[in-house]
Amino acid sequence: MAELKARTACEDAVPLEIGATQLVELDLGPITSVMVWGSEQDVSAAMKNAHGVTFPKPNRSNGTDATRCVWFGRNQAVLIGVAPDASLGQHAAVVDQSDAWCAVSLSGGTAEDVLARLVPVDLRRAQFKRGHTVRTQVGHMMTSVTRTGPDNFMILVFRSMAVTLIHELKQAMQSVAARRT
Repeated sequence: MAELKARTACEDAVPLEIGATQLVELDLGPITSVMVWGSEQDVSAAMKNAHGVTFPKPNRSNGTDATRCVWFGRNQAVLIGVAPDASLGQHAAVVDQSDAWCAVSLSGGTAEDVLARLVPVDLRRAQFKRGHTVRTQVGHMMTSVTRTGPDNFMILVFRSMAVTLIHELKQAMQSVAARRT
C-alpha cells in the first residue's frame, strides 16, 4: 500500500534568493472566505470582537502576520491565520479555502522591479502602501498581491498554479538581477 505524504504547494521549489530578492513559501494557517450577505458593518463588528481585525475596505488589508483580513472583491474578503468564529456565519457565508491557495512572500530591495515585469498594476511604494492589496494578474494567473512591508509582498494564487507562479517569479528575479550586475 502506498503511503501518502502531505506536501506544500511549493515544496522543493523555494526558498529562492536571486540578486536582492527573496522568495519563500508562507504557511498562513487557515484561510477562510468571508462573503457578506447582510451588513458589512455587522460582519466587521463580529470580526473585530472575535479576531481583532475588521472587514477591510476595498483594496486594503488589515491585521498582522498572525491574523490578517484581505479584501478579495465586492463584499468578499479572506480571513487568514485563524479559524473563523461561529458568529461570522450570522452575517456572511464563511467557507474554508485553506487547501485552495498557495501563498508566497516576495521581499528585498528589488521586489517591486520583479513584480513590475509581471503585474499590470503600479505597485511602487508611493502608490501601493503597506496594507494595500489588489486582485490582479501575475503573468496569466489570477492573483492577490498585498504589500506587507516596505519591500515585502504576499502573493496568493490558486494552489494548482503554484509551480507556474514560482517559474514566472524566478525568471523575473533572474532578469532583474542580471540588469543590476
